[in-house]
Amino acid sequence: MKIIASALLLACLAGTALAADDPAPAPVARESAFDKSMASGRAFVKAENWQQSIAAFSEAVKLDAKSADAHNMLGYSYRKQAKPDLPKAFEHYAIALKLDPKHRGANEYIGKAYLLNKQLDMANKHLVNLEGICGKSCAEYQDLAKAIAAYKP
Repeated sequence: MKIIASALLLACLAGTALAADDPAPAPVARESAFDKSMASGRAFVKAENWQQSIAAFSEAVKLDAKSADAHNMLGYSYRKQAKPDLPKAFEHYAIALKLDPKHRGANEYIGKAYLLNKQLDMANKHLVNLEGICGKSCAEYQDLAKAIAAYKP
């Protein structure tokens, strides 16, 4: 009897040990409220719905005030409206660049905002920044260079 009980106990323990070696189920990826706000904002940008993109990126900034991407996209949305709100755009681009001075999008977009504000010298400053960050072949450098070349005061 003791042998059978011992054998059963060993069989149970062996099964438990094997089960313990099984990989744990992968954690379920959950999108954070910040990620949802950013995705929503990007969808509104794609649809050129600037009021909704401003609302979504404003929420993202509330959720993560240290996100250079959120500030950059909020500035972009303020700039792209039919009647650009350049003070708000500059405010958020400046925050993005303070958080990440090498943020390529913020350097490009603030350069374009400076063109709207008739400040070619400042746009050129950000073009030089982009050249130092990513060279002349990156999309942000090329896009700002095209905008500067097409600029007419």
